[in-house]
Amino acid sequence: MIKTGLDVLADEWQSEWTGCRFGLLSNQASVNANLEHGRVLLQKKLGQQFTTLFSPQHGFFSEQQDNMIESDHQIDPVTGLPIYSLYGEHRKPTESMFADLDILFIDLVDVGTRVYTFLYTMAYCLERAAECGKKIIILDRPNPIGGDLIEGNILQDNCKSFVGLFPLPMRHGLTMGELALLINGEYEIGAELEVIPLKGWERSMTFRHCGYPWIAPSPNMPTPETAMVYPGQVLWEGTTVSEGRGTTQPFEFVGAPYWNYNEILETLADDDLHGCILRPIVFQPTSGKWAESNCNGFQIYVTDEFSFRPYRTGLALLRAVMGLYEGKFSYKSPLTNMNLKNCPWT
Repeated sequence: MIKTGLDVLADEWQSEWTGCRFGLLSNQASVNANLEHGRVLLQKKLGQQFTTLFSPQHGFFSEQQDNMIESDHQIDPVTGLPIYSLYGEHRKPTESMFADLDILFIDLVDVGTRVYTFLYTMAYCLERAAECGKKIIILDRPNPIGGDLIEGNILQDNCKSFVGLFPLPMRHGLTMGELALLINGEYEIGAELEVIPLKGWERSMTFRHCGYPWIAPSPNMPTPETAMVYPGQVLWEGTTVSEGRGTTQPFEFVGAPYWNYNEILETLADDDLHGCILRPIVFQPTSGKWAESNCNGFQIYVTDEFSFRPYRTGLALLRAVMGLYEGKFSYKSPLTNMNLKNCPWT
């Protein structure tokens, strides 16, 4: 079994931190190998020196199901500490939020895809730490889809947003600690930064090879298999096609009422999509796009995670659907009501 930065921290506490005040950016997935949460371990170790908690998108307990719903500040019922939401009124922590800490631990489960917002919450904390003279310590965790492959385009400057602030490829192949070092150095943030590295992880490992418990970092990332398909399937979020939210297998399922699987498979016949089977299905989301409507589509069933290329697979499927269903397929407007049950083409 690997050791994450949280596990290593418990074994190798550094004496020079004595007397410092600490905060923690994490969520409910930030547990050790025994499923003990990091905030509980830190409070036992630090007592009153542990002062502050921060949460990313979806809330500290990953309770916010919908994708763009903000969270409020709250008091943690377990530790009694304040939890400052960094996906609410503020994306970047304020100076006052950092007032009661000298060192901020960051322990977040990333999923290896550029558009997952946790890495940008980490980057904003680096910026604030540099401005306030605070230190950031990343408790590193494995990239669940492996660290030896990169896929996709590099983000263009005119497309920057909170789901893409830096010119990274869609599948970036880095751990959270490596991302922090890259962003802090290459983009000249200049925060005082330390990474407590993983032990026992090799770049070719995907999560199922780590021997470590998987806790969903966000509501629609229930399994490592979800993370494996996510770099390609997340493309559907910007369209009126269901990416499987509102089902038991989000991102593994994709479809819409007007899809015809035989037409799509015929169009994809020459694409050589390795490592997966597009299994024809009918599914009915309980919420989100096409709620309570039957969608024809596919389960992206991965048969070989080492030859599977999620971004290439998602892009090929997107190209086929755009070509076959011109006039029905469309991109999503930010203001669109995504319950599409009564669309004119259904």
